[in-house]
Amino acid sequence: MNPEELIALGVKVRENACADYSHYKVGAALVTASGKVYTGCNVENSTYGLTVCAERVALWKALSEGERKFTQIAVVTSSEPPASPCGACRQLLWEFCGDIEVILANLQGFQKTLRLSKLFPYPFDQSTL
Repeated sequence: MNPEELIALGVKVRENACADYSHYKVGAALVTASGKVYTGCNVENSTYGLTVCAERVALWKALSEGERKFTQIAVVTSSEPPASPCGACRQLLWEFCGDIEVILANLQGFQKTLRLSKLFPYPFDQSTL
């Protein structure tokens, strides 16, 4: 899947975000090795601590369907520059997806593509245990 198609899916699912508190909507589209795409949006809660990021929603949907190999993820925000995954999302993406391609994009058309290892250079993973 090309980056523009993946970003378009992130833009679309971003509109489903439950962001009543921060008003900061995020959409994510995660691609499996077989080319299947799982999307997710952020879901906030009044306690904030129970809020779940778009990246994790997409990842958990894919994992719950039996997917275990991933190639890329697009994360779409409205901010300039686009936001990158938070620390918790970076940890989970590394653990379950490895050094995948991460596409950061915003609604203004900016996009940047990099490997997860650039965002998360010293991960804690199974090799550490």
